[in-house]
Amino acid sequence: MTDEFFQKLTELNAAEMPFAVATVIKITGSVSAKPGAKSIINDKGETQFGWVGGGCAEEAVREASLESMRDGQTRIIPLDLDDEILGVGMPCGGTMEVYVEPYLPRPELIIVGHGRIAEVLAQLAHTVHFSITVNDSGATREAFPMADHLITSDPDFSQFNVGPKTYVVVVTQHKGDQHSIKKALEGQGPYIGLVASTKRAKLVFEYLLDEGVAPVELKRVHSPAGLDFAGTSPEEIALSIVSEMVTIRRGGSGISLMNLKKVNPA
Repeated sequence: MTDEFFQKLTELNAAEMPFAVATVIKITGSVSAKPGAKSIINDKGETQFGWVGGGCAEEAVREASLESMRDGQTRIIPLDLDDEILGVGMPCGGTMEVYVEPYLPRPELIIVGHGRIAEVLAQLAHTVHFSITVNDSGATREAFPMADHLITSDPDFSQFNVGPKTYVVVVTQHKGDQHSIKKALEGQGPYIGLVASTKRAKLVFEYLLDEGVAPVELKRVHSPAGLDFAGTSPEEIALSIVSEMVTIRRGGSGISLMNLKKVNPA
């Protein structure tokens, strides 16, 4: 592998751009690409680097790369370059197998608030490879050393950008909670958590309903946030919230592995 290949990987990773790496792992017959040949494909299906074969293989690799970026799964694709009907569309000679591996940007966690729960939440989420943004006037670099971004002056939440992979947890428990929840609901992120007492959460939801937020939208807010750990300490609460986020991110059930095995025996 060349320095240029690693430079391109570093560049795309730094830009938090999704891409896939396709690698030829096996060939038979008359195939132009050799084992070990690589290409990098971006989320538009464009080749950014390298080559794993001409027109015979390019379209199939492009489609497999886009699928891998959509579902986050690696795959090995067999390509029959001899079969004009059932293969890749034109007889080029030989067969090959290509391993496709997606590289996806880290999901972002926006934490609104400070204090012990917020600090542990940031630490744990960072450990499981979330990028961390803390949006709170009281946040400090000392309290959140692992945060990628600290936003300490954003009274109207104008810097509150919720993308399709942005998780939000509100832990402030003050009179501005409803504004940050409302801003989070404007995005299409997979998770919004509110750490609040039952009474406090009810007040927040009542305000949002009065502001015209649809009841179905409020169902997107996890309150109480987290899985049922029966935990009471800030550390246990933060762990339950991160566990819920990972469950949603990975499509898990939240059931204990032992009980899951009983439901789905191998």
